[in-house]
Amino acid sequence: MPIISNTVLRLSSSTDTAPLRAKWHWIVALGLIYLIAGSVALGSVVLATVASVFLVGIMMIVAGIAEIINAFQLKGWSKFLIWILLGALYVFAGFATFENPLLAAAVLTLVLGMAMIASGLVRIFLALSMKRESPWVWLLLSSLVTMLLGFLIIAHWPVSGVYALGIFLGVDLMIAGATWVSLGLALRRGNARLPARARTAG
Repeated sequence: MPIISNTVLRLSSSTDTAPLRAKWHWIVALGLIYLIAGSVALGSVVLATVASVFLVGIMMIVAGIAEIINAFQLKGWSKFLIWILLGALYVFAGFATFENPLLAAAVLTLVLGMAMIASGLVRIFLALSMKRESPWVWLLLSSLVTMLLGFLIIAHWPVSGVYALGIFLGVDLMIAGATWVSLGLALRRGNARLPARARTAG
């Protein structure tokens, strides 16, 4: 946290951030919106999970349409039909999430749990291979926590599919909101110190 705070303070005093300092209140307002949205998501994790699934579905449909459009730009390519089929599969999967969002949430949660376990294993190997570096213990601990969360998600699957994505969405929104609020307030403090510096320089 001190590293982040020092970085934010340096940014707030930089002349390059003058436009941001002038709009610090908008940045704080954005952070508050994120915090409110995160609180709502954590207060209703099932609805937040469904919203996450819908967002993934929309992204898959957009990606599929982009794949199909791109395929028609390359009609002479030998893999033209494969690219179209891939795009169609994305679009179909996107609409399937709308048809049964809870089933899609369960599948995505299972994938998330396995991905967290795999990520934890890779980071544990990385931490053990860099024992001479000072932060390797923290990397090892964070990797173990990630693996533990992954195992908990899978251990409680498919029930975890109802709430896991919603919790992750809520926590992510809260962290993003706190970051934006911290940045906005740091920019405000830098803006308040600016006239005093100008008088000192004069």
